[in-house]
Amino acid sequence: MALLVVTVSVLLGVPASAAPADPEGGTKKLRTALETAAKGYDQAKNKLAASKSRQKQLAATLKQSEANAALLTKRVNAVANRSYQLGRISTVTLLLNSASPDDFIEKVQSLDVLAQVDGSTLAAYQADIDTAKQAQLALTAEIAEQKRQVNVMARKKREAELALAEVGGGAAGGFVSANSPAAKPAPRNSDGSWPKESCTVKDPTSGGCITPRTLHAYQEAKSDGFKRYTVCWSERSSGEHPKGRACDFSSAVGTFKNAAATGDDKSYGDGLAAYFVKNADKLGVMYVIWYRQIWMPSTGWRAYSASGGPAAVHTNHVHLSML
Repeated sequence: MALLVVTVSVLLGVPASAAPADPEGGTKKLRTALETAAKGYDQAKNKLAASKSRQKQLAATLKQSEANAALLTKRVNAVANRSYQLGRISTVTLLLNSASPDDFIEKVQSLDVLAQVDGSTLAAYQADIDTAKQAQLALTAEIAEQKRQVNVMARKKREAELALAEVGGGAAGGFVSANSPAAKPAPRNSDGSWPKESCTVKDPTSGGCITPRTLHAYQEAKSDGFKRYTVCWSERSSGEHPKGRACDFSSAVGTFKNAAATGDDKSYGDGLAAYFVKNADKLGVMYVIWYRQIWMPSTGWRAYSASGGPAAVHTNHVHLSML
């Protein structure tokens, strides 16, 4: 048991005698609050995007229906005028005004064709009017839906901020780079949401398992030059690591150092944190922690004031949690 504690402590970059109860720092309560806020924010953001897409389609339908109805207006007016001028034509009237049976048949056929054309015109006109009304009602509903999702996003953002404020998480400068490589997007559902995933694929960094989306993020970072020591799955009492939804990327080449990164190691961590921030929407990032700061899509960079050694305050590795 003592050997196990020492081994875990070395891997995590903290002395065995000073190993905190949770090597990632923070608390289970904080991580649960951040996960709930992050997932709620992401779901609302996807619903908002889907609503805006539907709104665009409905606006196009409304515009086309109104244009079609406008074009048919003259033909509808002509049908109305003809009906007013001719009135109802009976079989007796046709017989009296026909010079011969053949003339009668010809008039009947002409009137039948005219009636079919008039009926088709009126039906098309009514269909366009109905479509326009339905599209307008749907547009009004989409606008209301968008307001609801914006409110949800604001509430989830506030929840994350309050959870971080309890541990001193005020606004921070963060790590951003316009030169960060662009990652290949992870697969999404047809509605833009993220597929529900569990720990089903082998973790190339440990003997455990990770989710397909976590594996994709790890592989993308590696292919874009971030190849230093990494551990994803690990046995923990809480958090995303035991669920296969997190990775710790050492800022050092060999393993986790029990010291805050400086020089080239610090630059590497800065670049990796910025990389995950830039590609968060493509990869499905829930949050990134690096050098006493945490980034979430809803809050941006905030101070992360965990206490402990370099592992707990994340000055020797970049932590990535996935949705």
